[in-house]
Amino acid sequence: MSTWLLLVLGLPTANATERMRAWRALKACGSAVLRDGVYLLPEHPAGREALETVEREVLAINGTAYLLQVQGEDERFIPLFDRREDYARLCGDIAQCRDELTGETALQAARQARKLRKAFAQLSAIDFFPGEARQQADSALEELETAIGRTLSADEPYPSDAPVALLAPGDFQGRRWATRKRPWVDRLASAWLIRRFIDPQAQILWLDSPGDCPADALGFDFDGAAFSHAGRRVTFETLLASFQLESTALIRIGAIVHYLDIGGLQPAEASGIERVLAGLRAGISDDDLLLQAAGSIFDGLLTAFADDEKNHD
Repeated sequence: MSTWLLLVLGLPTANATERMRAWRALKACGSAVLRDGVYLLPEHPAGREALETVEREVLAINGTAYLLQVQGEDERFIPLFDRREDYARLCGDIAQCRDELTGETALQAARQARKLRKAFAQLSAIDFFPGEARQQADSALEELETAIGRTLSADEPYPSDAPVALLAPGDFQGRRWATRKRPWVDRLASAWLIRRFIDPQAQILWLDSPGDCPADALGFDFDGAAFSHAGRRVTFETLLASFQLESTALIRIGAIVHYLDIGGLQPAEASGIERVLAGLRAGISDDDLLLQAAGSIFDGLLTAFADDEKNHD
């Protein structure tokens, strides 16, 4: 037997706007409807806060609202929170996006995939009793994101399951580092990180293809490279973990790079950074100059995020 929250509402019939507002809030937090005006949630802090907000707002317009804590049998209430149909619709949208993916539609598909990932995150947040349907949707999204990455860049690396080795920057000084030419966000951020925190005198080589990587160079962000995607980490995050550079500011930059490279939860700064980097990439044909310009963007983010942390403390 578990603890549940029960909200009983009576809203003024003339106030359609407030009625709709309450309904949307209850739907957003994942409430089950027992009958008209009676809503149920499993006891958890976010759910209680959401129901308390609805209760206050209804009382403020002279409605009636009672938030109760009750004990209930799980087998009677859990089926009310079955999200399989919602996941099925999401999987349908994912499949449609995958079917329409071509070289010409890849950028549009990438934007759509981010919206689908956001929808998945919102659905997961109210999936209080997750099952196989959630895993199926997540896997379908990962496959879509990988397919889009490979369409945009044929040499985009596959993630490795190998554990991330812990390394010391002092063992990697004055080296040659190599990655694919015409870098995008993960390669740009990784090259910036290498020179900023790992190997200040690093020589960055821009390869026509991964097969051109010299034997003495440290490759990054391609299959078989010394540093690349590992599990759900993009290359930038792999470097952070390998060299134990996981400050709060760098982790926040990593979240932006992760989102722009393979999707996931969207940081607030991501869309603006994407537009700036895309503009730089379109306007600068020399990869060394592009890295220099992009490095200024990452330097600015690092300073801003570090200041945020100081002000928070």
